[in-house]
Amino acid sequence: MVSIAAFLSYSFVTIFTPGPNNLIAMSTANMYGFKKALRLIAGIAAGFFVIMLLSSFLSLFLFNLVPRVKLFMEIAGTAYMLYLAVKIIQSKPLTKEEAVNDKSFILGFMLQFLNAKGITFCITVTSIFIIPYYKSIASLVFFSASLSFVAFLATLCWALFGVFFKTFLQKYRLQFNIVMALLLLYSAISVFV
Repeated sequence: MVSIAAFLSYSFVTIFTPGPNNLIAMSTANMYGFKKALRLIAGIAAGFFVIMLLSSFLSLFLFNLVPRVKLFMEIAGTAYMLYLAVKIIQSKPLTKEEAVNDKSFILGFMLQFLNAKGITFCITVTSIFIIPYYKSIASLVFFSASLSFVAFLATLCWALFGVFFKTFLQKYRLQFNIVMALLLLYSAISVFV
């Protein structure tokens, strides 16, 4: 049985650490205000839910088709978590030029289909932590909705960070990233322990 702590730490760390969704939400809120960023955030959450569902059903299909794919998916998912930990330590905040100017729901939704971090997270979390233990459609929808809600909260928090804590985040970016990277390392190791 997979560790609940590993599942939660991987999910929360990956969803709450800097990535395209969170950085765009933060930059948009910082430049245009929190209320104007809400449509973008809603689009991100809706798109993430669709990607999460697609990943769940793809993982279920692969597990049913080739039961031995589990080890490969665990190795690939663990390698991705380690890669992400390194990238988190190396990450730098977006400049104003890199921030997206369009704040629409559709943009937030469509960005999810280009968001490599989000897609890889969805495939990793479903293949390692969900599909080996839960295979019903109801459970896949439940996990997809739950993780999408967490993603919504993360982008909402980053938008608020963009408005209120810009100076603090710039000052302690490295320390924050190191803590997040260590939590990801714990998640990666616990997959095989």
